[in-house]
Amino acid sequence: MLGAGANFASAQAQGAQVAFGSSPQDGDLPVEVTADQLSVDQNDGTAIFTGGVVIAQGEMRLSAPWVKVHYLDDQSGIEKLEAKQGVTLVSGEDAAESSRADYNVETGIITMVGDVLLVQGQSAITGDNMFVDTVAGTARMTGRVKTVLQPQAEQQ
Repeated sequence: MLGAGANFASAQAQGAQVAFGSSPQDGDLPVEVTADQLSVDQNDGTAIFTGGVVIAQGEMRLSAPWVKVHYLDDQSGIEKLEAKQGVTLVSGEDAAESSRADYNVETGIITMVGDVLLVQGQSAITGDNMFVDTVAGTARMTGRVKTVLQPQAEQQ
């Protein structure tokens, strides 16, 4: 998180790099998808999950009303996930919301787009985009990044 001495104007203009999740994510863990409905397209190797979709991988949870899963060409695994219509991503104690998100399972990069809100404990950061590196356990906010820095309360 940004420290109390951080340059707020710099954070707004250049974006903010923050830790995300309680620990780095293991991309080799299985991806579990739960939803109300499933529609599979064998022609393009995709599946669309709708209604209360929850995707779990290790400690990470992604939820949205609509998720499209793109399978690898050989159908041996998942290449990427597209989520839209309001996305929530939770990892450890950290939570983020956005309009949509794309998760490249192979690289471990999640791109959240549109009115992103990141909450970490008592702190919150907003921005247009957030790029989460699940392997490194970090996130970068860009596009009109805004946060309120709370002064540390003095110990009595």
